[in-house]
Amino acid sequence: MSNFMTAEQVLAANKANVETLFGLTQKAFEGVEKLVELNLQVAKTAMSEAAESTRAALSVKDAQELVALQQSLLQPVAEKAVSYGRHVYEIAASTNAAVAQVAEAQIADAQKKIVAVVDTAVKNAPAGTENAVTLVKSAVAAANNAFESVQKAAKQATDMAQANIHAMTQTAVKAAQAPAKGRRG
Repeated sequence: MSNFMTAEQVLAANKANVETLFGLTQKAFEGVEKLVELNLQVAKTAMSEAAESTRAALSVKDAQELVALQQSLLQPVAEKAVSYGRHVYEIAASTNAAVAQVAEAQIADAQKKIVAVVDTAVKNAPAGTENAVTLVKSAVAAANNAFESVQKAAKQATDMAQANIHAMTQTAVKAAQAPAKGRRG
């Protein structure tokens, strides 16, 4: 049995790679679409709120009413900015997760193929090459372990980033609410 790929195997591998590329491109476009939709919604809301704020400002009768209006407008702006940031992060994280899932599947498939090639080579290895076969098997196992370690580290980093984003969001919302509460009392 030959260790080289046949023309059919090469074509199948190329077709699979093209399908993967199109799948990843689709995931990227979905992320961009979500960002565009979010930005359009934010723009619509901002225009509507600007019109309302302008109408309210034009109907103010004295300075005290103007100060109250300004205070009532500040808190929602901060909360909306935090919310927008959270939505952008969620879109980026979900797109990244989809891409990572495809990449992991591709790497797992490649690992299986490498193991199959090594197993075939081991079966057909001439006598006296046991040390070389053991070395190759060890290298493949080490590569798989390294990949798994990198995956775990990336997952931990992602989890930590999500926790930090959540904590910063909560802090920003509380900070935006505190001055508004202090001014009312």
